[in-house]
Amino acid sequence: MLNIKRIAIGLFLLIVATYLVMPLLLVTGVSFNRQPLMVFPPTDPSWRWYVAFFNDAGWTDSLWTSLKVALGAASLAITIALPIAWASWRKSSLLTKLLNVFGSMPIMLPQVVMAIVFLVYWSKLGMSGLATSTVASHAVVFTAMPLAFIVIGFNSIDRMLIEAATTMGATSSDVMRTIVLPLILPYVCSGFVFVFVSSLNEYIIAYLVAGFQVQTLPIKIFNNMRMGFQPTMCVSAVLFLVLDLVAFSLIARVGNLPKLMGAKN
Repeated sequence: MLNIKRIAIGLFLLIVATYLVMPLLLVTGVSFNRQPLMVFPPTDPSWRWYVAFFNDAGWTDSLWTSLKVALGAASLAITIALPIAWASWRKSSLLTKLLNVFGSMPIMLPQVVMAIVFLVYWSKLGMSGLATSTVASHAVVFTAMPLAFIVIGFNSIDRMLIEAATTMGATSSDVMRTIVLPLILPYVCSGFVFVFVSSLNEYIIAYLVAGFQVQTLPIKIFNNMRMGFQPTMCVSAVLFLVLDLVAFSLIARVGNLPKLMGAKN
């Protein structure tokens, strides 16, 4: 009976994994077709569309724009989340609870709602169509991710370490530099990666805030879809997939992934 249960669970997990992986395999395979056809498995495999992608200034400029926006958004989100998490850890109060609520709220709302909010906001300030507006918008929406990770990081710190360091004469800055920051660094890095990947793949907010002047790669893909299928769109999807795999592999490599996700010892 136990073996049957294990086989059933294994079969179910295999079906789920296949369901998740197959679209990625299809897109990757189509990107290697020599002819501009949506055919799988690829016929006459070639790197033609990868060469075309990197030789086209429109595609490469969009890729670099996406990377810069994602890096900026991730950095700004960490800058917002870290002080909130630190203040909540130091002293729980109504103010810190409100800050946590405001930091977590934007990601709970539909992205189209937040996109319209940012469109109106940046238009009123005369800053619509700027890359910095997209960076700030993504940072606000995705701050909840690093905030959750860093809060978990602070809560995992044994306060006995802080008391011992203080007893031995360490100042607050010494404690922060030598104990707190090294312990929460994996959580900060995890939050950074999650915001980076989310910003890299985000379309709706980027399009409404600055889509006509700042063309990220997702916007470029959707704009090209109006002219019909092009294999270079599959190349873009494969590049996104590779970047995501590298990013999350680094998280798994440098930290205890279950613990970073909040698992108990």
